[in-house]
Amino acid sequence: MATTKASLQDQAADILAGIGGADNIASMTHCATRLRFELHDTSLADKDRLEANPKVMGAVSQGGSHYQVIVGGDVATVYNAMNKLPELANRDVSNEDLKAQQRDKAKGKVPWLDAFFEYLSDSFRPILGVLLGASLIIAFAAVLDAFELVNFHAEVKSPGWQFVDAMWNSVFFFLPVAVAYNAGKKLDIDPWVPAAIMLALFTPNFMELADHPEARVVELFGEPTDVVDVFGMPMIHNGYDGNVFVPLIMAAVAALLYKGLQKIIPSAVHMVFVPFLTLLVMIPVTAFLIGPFGYLLGAWIGTGLAWMNGNAPFVFALLIPMLYPFLVPLGLHWPLNALMLVNIDTLGYDFIQGPMGAWNFACFGATAAVLALSIRDHDPLMRQTSGSALAAGLLGGISEPSLYGIHLRYKKIYPRMLVGCFAGGLTIAILGTPFGGVKTGAFVFTSIPTMFVFDPKWVYMIAIAVAFFTAFFIILITDYRTPEEKAEALARAAAARNADEAEEAELVEDEVTATDDPAELTSQSNADATVLAPIAGEVVAMEALSDAAFASGALGQAVGVTPENTTLTVVAPAAGKVISVAKTGHAYGIKTDDGVELLVHIGVDTVKLGGEGFTPLAEKKQMVNAGDPLAEVDFAAIAGRGVDTTVITTVVNSKKLGGVGDVADGTVVAGDPILEVTTEVNTNV
Repeated sequence: MATTKASLQDQAADILAGIGGADNIASMTHCATRLRFELHDTSLADKDRLEANPKVMGAVSQGGSHYQVIVGGDVATVYNAMNKLPELANRDVSNEDLKAQQRDKAKGKVPWLDAFFEYLSDSFRPILGVLLGASLIIAFAAVLDAFELVNFHAEVKSPGWQFVDAMWNSVFFFLPVAVAYNAGKKLDIDPWVPAAIMLALFTPNFMELADHPEARVVELFGEPTDVVDVFGMPMIHNGYDGNVFVPLIMAAVAALLYKGLQKIIPSAVHMVFVPFLTLLVMIPVTAFLIGPFGYLLGAWIGTGLAWMNGNAPFVFALLIPMLYPFLVPLGLHWPLNALMLVNIDTLGYDFIQGPMGAWNFACFGATAAVLALSIRDHDPLMRQTSGSALAAGLLGGISEPSLYGIHLRYKKIYPRMLVGCFAGGLTIAILGTPFGGVKTGAFVFTSIPTMFVFDPKWVYMIAIAVAFFTAFFIILITDYRTPEEKAEALARAAAARNADEAEEAELVEDEVTATDDPAELTSQSNADATVLAPIAGEVVAMEALSDAAFASGALGQAVGVTPENTTLTVVAPAAGKVISVAKTGHAYGIKTDDGVELLVHIGVDTVKLGGEGFTPLAEKKQMVNAGDPLAEVDFAAIAGRGVDTTVITTVVNSKKLGGVGDVADGTVVAGDPILEVTTEVNTNV
């Protein structure tokens, strides 16, 4: 049967169903690559169904009520499509309100630490898009500079190329303002208040104070520092462009003041006096105290790391790429990302991004190996997942699709990827030591387009190539899957081929049915094996099954039986070896001596029940005879959860066999024939 490409709304609806439906969602937000859910019951999320969706790269539980669905760069489009679904469009409470409610209820081992990192990441996450855009403009300029087409280091540039500088520098110059706005929004105050506080430090009036006739230069911590007396009080004057520590600290303090004022000022005049008093207090506090403190804090940390990079380059170059693979999945990499910006602001360059590139390209090398293996194995799902993740990585420097879509799903990948991280970091340590490490004057996403911004370029390029190909070849040679995972992938590939061949198979079947030669008909349809009903009940034809995957024949020729009793034993439909048993007890795979691969699937979407109502009676690798018990099932309990109880029996490898025919109709009892299988086609006709 020919299949049609699902629409975006259909895919969004499938994600909603896979997450447990609208009633299971407490809140839904998204970041640069992921849909982030707060669920009432995470056990209702169907990981297999979600990851079978073409739009989904992976699904992962974050513990507690947190659940993430990795989509990639198209996440905003999918998010908007989900919000347009009727089930979500008319909710009375906003996602943000619900998210706040759930956050208040959430408890962790170290709640304040969780809150801190969430505050940090949510202050940066909304501006990742413009940061990526600016980094690609920098990469474009770096390529032109590398090939000596334009000298971007010239003291005087042409107006055109000076304008290009303004295009990317706008993002980084006003970055503190954007961070302040996001931080205020995160802290549930008017975000324009902290933004306005930072903007005060960017006005010409403030910036020109350093050149005021009454300004002076003093020695502070060994460095010359501009100081000017304002209303008789000395103010340390710094340039805050690109600084992120100051707005993060300032917004936290401003939120305390803002909410305190809301409690003591009558609500009728909140709109005027709460922002007014917050600005009146926080602008001086920021200029006199928080600004200098945040600036010096960033400078001290950056200087300390620079000392480590200069005095222990081997340790530093190995530490960063070995640390990032564990920080990024937890969202704990944001402090280091903030330090990169501080380094550029205070030192004029950053030395963290170079070693970090070794981690990124080891990650992308692992993804490339998965892509190569998926192409070899004809695995369409993993080919799509790894292909899009690799493109996001190599072109955009975004590692999350690789991490969540692939690496965290297969336990064999991480140890192999870490070898690539180590090899790339060691290369930077050895080759970069004479140059004081690998540095860059710009904050960029480490990708192929941005590799020209690093110095020395040749050291960085060799290091990322070593990291990439080390991880690539180790995984390519040793594989990334356990034998069970590989078998599952091959079965998935076979199912995809079955779907592609469905229409052709229908035509062949019609041709055989219509032939006038009885001898030919007998030679091609003589059954070698019979599949028996695993339970008594009403027969359901394949095309009438409520599960589209089974109804389309994508998983092989199938037939269903709707049970007539409330509690029954589901039995083996044929003799053979049990090759798979679902953890929830709802599905059993059997391979016969003739090579027929059967799947007995009890109910539709019963995986979401988490094993409720199922008592497995057979084990993996067990030999069974036709009629031996597979599971005891409480069909009444299943039906009470609103789930289709039909027991589906499918010949998974139908297309590799001579033919599979449905021979049942009406009602059957356990042991009645339901499918006839021809294991070989007789070509001597």
